[in-house]
Amino acid sequence: MHATSGAAKPDEAGTLQDSRRWPGMSWLVQPRLVNDPFSDPGLYLDFRYGRRAILFDLGDVSPLSSRELLRVSQVFISHMHVDHIAGFDRLFRLCLHRPHPLTLIGPPGFIAQIEHRIRSFTWNLLDENSVDFCLCAMDYNGSRLTGAAEFHAREAFARRNVAPPDFPDGIAWMEDEFRIEAVALDHGIPSLAFALREVLQVNVWRGVLAEMDLAPGPWLNEAKRAVRLGLPDDNIVSLPGGGSIPLGDLKHRALRVAPGQVVAYVTDAAPHANNWAKILRLADKADQLFIEAVFLECDRPLAVASRHLTAWAAGALAREAGVRHVTPFHHSARYLSEPDVLRDELYASFGAADRKAISA
Repeated sequence: MHATSGAAKPDEAGTLQDSRRWPGMSWLVQPRLVNDPFSDPGLYLDFRYGRRAILFDLGDVSPLSSRELLRVSQVFISHMHVDHIAGFDRLFRLCLHRPHPLTLIGPPGFIAQIEHRIRSFTWNLLDENSVDFCLCAMDYNGSRLTGAAEFHAREAFARRNVAPPDFPDGIAWMEDEFRIEAVALDHGIPSLAFALREVLQVNVWRGVLAEMDLAPGPWLNEAKRAVRLGLPDDNIVSLPGGGSIPLGDLKHRALRVAPGQVVAYVTDAAPHANNWAKILRLADKADQLFIEAVFLECDRPLAVASRHLTAWAAGALAREAGVRHVTPFHHSARYLSEPDVLRDELYASFGAADRKAISA
C-alpha cells in the first residue's frame, strides 16, 4: 500500500482517510462507487435505515441488483455524456411497474433529453389500467431548479410540465433529514457536482438504552427523525407494546447528536481556477469526497485538453478542502497496465506537506 505522510492513510477499501478526524459514527447514508475506477462513474448512496437509495450519475449500473435499483428515489446526473447516463434504460425499465415516482435532476436541457429518450420507445400497451408510475425530470442551472416535467405511465409518458420545487440557491434537493447541494463546473459543457449534507447525525448509546430498560428496534428511527426535525423535548415517542417516552429523556441520555455527514461527488471538471474554487466550497470539510482522477500530473496537457482533473490536482483539492476520506475514480484507460499509479499520485498529493494548487 502506498505510504502517506502525517495521519492520512488509505484504508482496506482503497479510500484515503485522515485518522485524526474520522469518528466511529453510524452514518445515515452509506456511499459506494458502482463500478471500479476505470469503468463508468456512479455513486450509490444507500440509506441505512430506510428503503431507499440515491444515485449520483447513471452510467453502467449492471453491478447493482434489481432490488438495489428499485430502492432508488432520486438520481442526480452530472451531464449527459454516455458514460454518465447509459444506465437509464435499465433503471427506467425496472421502475415501470412500481407505484412510487422516480426523480431525475440534471443540467440545463436535461428534461428535453430525457423526453427524447422516453419517446424512442413505443408505449401502445399502456392505458388507464396501468400502474401509474411517474418519472419526474428537472433542469438545474448550477444555482436553482429552472424547470420540471412529469411523465406518467397512464398517459403513455407524454410530457406534462410542472413547477419545480422552490429550494434556496445552491440546493438541488431538500428533505427534512438532508439536502443535496450542487454547483455547475466547466467541462466544455456544464457538469454538475453534488454534495449530500445530512442535517444532524444521531447515534444511540446502546449501554444507556439498556440501563433505561429499552430494547433497540425500528421505533428508534422515529426518535432519531424527531431529533433531526428539531421537535421539542416534550414530544412523545411511542414504544413497542404501547408505552411511550418523552423525546428529551432519550435525547439527553441515550442519543448522541453531532453534525451530519457530508458526501461530495466531483467529476468531469477542467483543471482551472474557477472550477477549483467551486469544488473547494462544495467539498469543504466533507466526510467523504469521491473525485475524478483521470490523468497523471505528467500528462497534464491531456487533462487540460479534455477538461479533466489530474490525480495530483484531485488530491490537492481534497487536502485543501479538509476532507476526511477521499476516493478517486474515473481513471483513464491509458493507465490500465499500471492500475495503482493514479491512486498513488492522489495519495501523495493529499498527504503532501505543501498544499500544492494547480490552476490553468
